[in-house]
Amino acid sequence: MKHVCMVAYTNYRFDGRVRREAEAVATLPGYSVTVLTYKENKKPASFEMEGVLVRELDIPKYRGKNQARYILSYVGFTFLAFLECTKRFARKSLDVLHVHNMPNFVVFAGLIPWLAGKPIILDVHDTMVETYAAKFAGCSGKILQWVLRLEESICCRMARHILCVNDIQKEAMVRRNIPEGKIVVVMNVPDPKVFDPTIPIHARPKEVGKFRMIFHGTVTKRVGMDLVVRAISRLNGGIPGMEFHVVGDGDDMADCRELSRSLGVDSKVHIRGKVPVEGLAPILRNMDLGIIPNRRNTATELMLPVKMLECIALGIPVVAPRLRTICHYFTEDMVFFFEPEDVDSMGEAIQAASRSEDVRRSRATEARRFLDKHGWEHHKKGLTEMYQTL
Repeated sequence: MKHVCMVAYTNYRFDGRVRREAEAVATLPGYSVTVLTYKENKKPASFEMEGVLVRELDIPKYRGKNQARYILSYVGFTFLAFLECTKRFARKSLDVLHVHNMPNFVVFAGLIPWLAGKPIILDVHDTMVETYAAKFAGCSGKILQWVLRLEESICCRMARHILCVNDIQKEAMVRRNIPEGKIVVVMNVPDPKVFDPTIPIHARPKEVGKFRMIFHGTVTKRVGMDLVVRAISRLNGGIPGMEFHVVGDGDDMADCRELSRSLGVDSKVHIRGKVPVEGLAPILRNMDLGIIPNRRNTATELMLPVKMLECIALGIPVVAPRLRTICHYFTEDMVFFFEPEDVDSMGEAIQAASRSEDVRRSRATEARRFLDKHGWEHHKKGLTEMYQTL
């Protein structure tokens, strides 16, 4: 039996990528998978889902905007994961360590097993160099960039394999001299068990007299939530039955509520909390349009948002910004594009989408072709084949 230990600073129930990969590896003959995460309640819990054992470490997620406290929370999590991984190695129940970033330095949780020759897989959801460049500028930003590049370089040297989420992200890492031969692209695409791309687009339920739009994910200004609310304010009255649904949570949820109130569109903006992966599909199927409002920065240029792909899998047309990675995979006949951070352009794209159900259906159909080439079964095969070579 090969024992795989995945480490992720995340809520397992809500993290589709971590769950998909853990479940895929757990189906391999002779493999067991344990995932270490932070705790959701006062006491850490252990539970099993779809053949994967999940063990919460005795540290909660930091919720706030203080960067120093975020880093301390990451360090504390890494230390507890180090203790647990070392115990598992001593008991001969750790053969492979699979670390999901952020941050990259969680790989040090497996320092002792690594020194003994056990392989580490570094799974890069978001590159820290670009993500933090989007938050900092000036002299301190340049110093931070140097530190982050060094951190990335050291962690990638420790890794036997590096997983990244798309080809553009891979190019950025290779430009920083990360060995291309180590990198495997495993895209963050929807799980077809949950987001079934075979359901006919015309079969989606629709409420007459309503035009429902949705954003689901982390609610922050960084991903442009305020831009959507402003666009809705300018469209108010221009689209009959317009509703904007927000499913998720984040540090700027309160600001989103306040902005919708101040602009007089709080009756149009419906905010609910985060839901598990399985609960998303029934909500999304009732929507007419998905909104991807990302601002333009070094991080978002490398992103292909999974929330966009989840809408596409269910046949829901999408309004999205002209950012590098999105434009690499999608064309004008597949999504409704707008210029990033341009509220008027976003509003025009939403208005164009609202005018014709036939056009929405046509673009949704074309966008689904992306999954013919890049669906989860293709990337699952690449992931499991990589494991079998370890």
